[in-house]
Amino acid sequence: MPMVRLKQTQWHRNKGKTLRQVSACANQNQFTQTDIQKHKRSIDYLCKETIRDYVKNGFWGKALKMYYQMQRAGIKADRSVFLSVIKACGSLSDLQTGRKIHEDIIAKEFESDVFVGTALASMYAKCGSLENARRVFERIPEQNVVSWTALIAGYAQNGHPHEAFAFFNEMQVQGINPNSFTIVSVLRACADLFFLDQGKQIHCYAIRRGFEYDVVVGTGLVDMYTKCGNANIARNLFERMPTQNVVSWTAIIAGFSQNGHTHEAFAFFNEMQVRGIKPNIVTIVSVLPACADLSALEQGKQIHCFAIKNGFESDVVVVNGFMNVYAKCGNVNIVHKLFERMPERDLVSWTAIIAAYSQNGHSHEALAFFSEMQVHGIKPDSIAIVSVLPACAHLLALERGKQIHGYAIKHGFESDVDVVNGFINMYAKCGNINIAHNLFERMLERDVVSWNAIIAAYCQNGQPHEALAFFNEMRIEEIKPNSITMVSVLPACAHLLALEQGRQFHGYVIKSGFESDVVVVNGLVNMYAKCGNVNIAQKLFERMPVRDVVSWNVMILAFGIHGHGEDALTLFSKMQQTDTKPDHITFTAILTACSHAGLVDQGWQYFKCMKSDYGLAPELEHYACLVDLLGRAGHLVEAHDIIKKMPLNPGADVWGALLGACRIHCNVELGEAAAKHLFELVPNNAGYYVLLSNIYAEKCRWEDVVKLRTMMKERGVKKQPGWSVVAVHREVHTFLMGDRIHPQSEKIYATLDTLYRKMKKAGYVLNTNLVLHDVEGDAKENILCSHSEKLAISFGIINTSPGTSILIMKNLRVCSDCHSATKFISKIVGREIIVRDANRFHHLKDGLCSCEDYW
Repeated sequence: MPMVRLKQTQWHRNKGKTLRQVSACANQNQFTQTDIQKHKRSIDYLCKETIRDYVKNGFWGKALKMYYQMQRAGIKADRSVFLSVIKACGSLSDLQTGRKIHEDIIAKEFESDVFVGTALASMYAKCGSLENARRVFERIPEQNVVSWTALIAGYAQNGHPHEAFAFFNEMQVQGINPNSFTIVSVLRACADLFFLDQGKQIHCYAIRRGFEYDVVVGTGLVDMYTKCGNANIARNLFERMPTQNVVSWTAIIAGFSQNGHTHEAFAFFNEMQVRGIKPNIVTIVSVLPACADLSALEQGKQIHCFAIKNGFESDVVVVNGFMNVYAKCGNVNIVHKLFERMPERDLVSWTAIIAAYSQNGHSHEALAFFSEMQVHGIKPDSIAIVSVLPACAHLLALERGKQIHGYAIKHGFESDVDVVNGFINMYAKCGNINIAHNLFERMLERDVVSWNAIIAAYCQNGQPHEALAFFNEMRIEEIKPNSITMVSVLPACAHLLALEQGRQFHGYVIKSGFESDVVVVNGLVNMYAKCGNVNIAQKLFERMPVRDVVSWNVMILAFGIHGHGEDALTLFSKMQQTDTKPDHITFTAILTACSHAGLVDQGWQYFKCMKSDYGLAPELEHYACLVDLLGRAGHLVEAHDIIKKMPLNPGADVWGALLGACRIHCNVELGEAAAKHLFELVPNNAGYYVLLSNIYAEKCRWEDVVKLRTMMKERGVKKQPGWSVVAVHREVHTFLMGDRIHPQSEKIYATLDTLYRKMKKAGYVLNTNLVLHDVEGDAKENILCSHSEKLAISFGIINTSPGTSILIMKNLRVCSDCHSATKFISKIVGREIIVRDANRFHHLKDGLCSCEDYW
């Protein structure tokens, strides 16, 4: 045990030898009767001084050990000793020891002493025992401002701000004038309750009582105003303070950091050092969230160096903060090193490492650390559970998620709003929308995150109608949507081609002040592009004052799926001239654009520059895009060679791209080779059986078509029915092939008959080779004429004004006959018909298509 520094009084100097001997005994917590008899006066004085010095230097446990050693030695404790050990109990939140010392105080008749009674009340409050604190307070014969302040602070710190207010008012009724510490305690209660008006009243009281320029009160006011969301008043108060200490600077930094004013928090942190105020541990912990929110890696590293130089690097709270910064900046390796080097880890440390891996896509590692923390005896809390759930969602680890759900229920977290929100998201990502819905319905309290989670859940699971219904219900419940709500609901509009509703959401975004939110504008760009209006998407993109990598990716992909390959390449060149670095998704978008536009040479060039220029190793989706690019252009052998030589195991997307290309160019041999792999990788995907069947049918190999159908039947594989939707007057109408249940079926088919007669006169010929049934020609014609997209187009013509555009969506790739027919129809009716199929957009007008028949 380290020696405690002793005050060098004249008495110490005269008795130095004795003190050294006794000090050795004191530091070993050992006194013999011989020691006591020989050095009674020295031991009595030294024990009391040692306890006071232990407490002064924060050695709370050692102070309590010394107190018990004194008792065993028969040394009587005085008021100063009791005050010290009570403070030690409060600092350790050691209620059991505090109660025992309280009994000693009663026995020694010190309880009525105002200072001891106040210390006891404060100790009980710090230990969370407010009833005992109040009882002790009420037994103090003469309560002074310190006593009242201790009680008010206790209630405020323990989450009982209403009671703190009540005691504040009562003390004034009793004629006790609050001091600066009383005001700070009640300001904390205002901050906890977000009681801005009451906080302003306390502010006025402080001005009347002359406390306005008191540094303690000024700091409390700054803290209250920032926590109540009024950063401007906090800044003005701070700047008017005649004296600013490290606590004041820390308060303004923490307030601005917590309220999202991260740049200002950094500015204050830098300015305090310019003014010669040295940051302490609390300052460091307060500024780190600003680094994390801005992903400001360089600033984080500079602050890390400062912490190391000033000896803060071993503090567990500081290290936890740095782990969070590096995690948000994507540097998981440094997070792991910091975690491994920690001499002590608390629950926050384990949660930080789990969140770091979970947030950065290392889901297996996140789950491993979650299990390991429990092996080490650390019980996960609600934050740890919320941190690990995205890993379950990412891995689609439904069973693991259910186990964690069981743990949450067992340990009483099932009513925690954040935890339930996390489970709604996890179950939705794992495709179990029913459990997600049930969890939402059972919630006693819901916040905006809960509504966002259920809206996103239905969007992600292909149920956009339900997502929009929940959005409307959210408005009825008077829950104000935030930017995340808008990002969650916009995909529903895109999925339903609900352009009018999307425009209404756009208006709401402007009205609510979200138009400067880059994430929301990205969602709007994506929505307009997927609703067929790439021009508005482009205008929104060009007006963005700030763009992130997602902004560029969304616009490049928008150009690509609309067939504007050259525009996509031009935009990518502009992106290269900015500070925004392309990521893997950028190259998926640009390769998709090249594929749809037939830009083979450029696509090859971009594929190669991923690694050479940007250090990005191509992933499976990039190889799938490259195979698709080569295959569409007819380079089937070269595409097959790419698959054979690629360093990764080709997945279904890669082989699927080759099979799709074989369907376009009717290559039986390579098509069969690709299908063989696909039937092993994804034996239940009907689409690949249909593609191979199309190839056989076009070659009139009907026996092979029958064999494929038999194989599908034996394996229980069912073909996904083709459907098309068209939005008219804010209603979405769905059509299946041969559909005759629609109320306007007679008009739809009559309109189609009229169109077919005009089309045939204009030179249209049905492509009966696309019918996968060995039937007579008339039957084939009837099948082709009733394809879902043709029914949707006919309905759109009937129910919209002449000259207006018609937008339809097909869940599968549009067939070549429907593509040809739609070109003829667009010219006959004089309209633009926009078709969004499973792969891209087709803008058909005046008998021509934007894809130039390359798709």
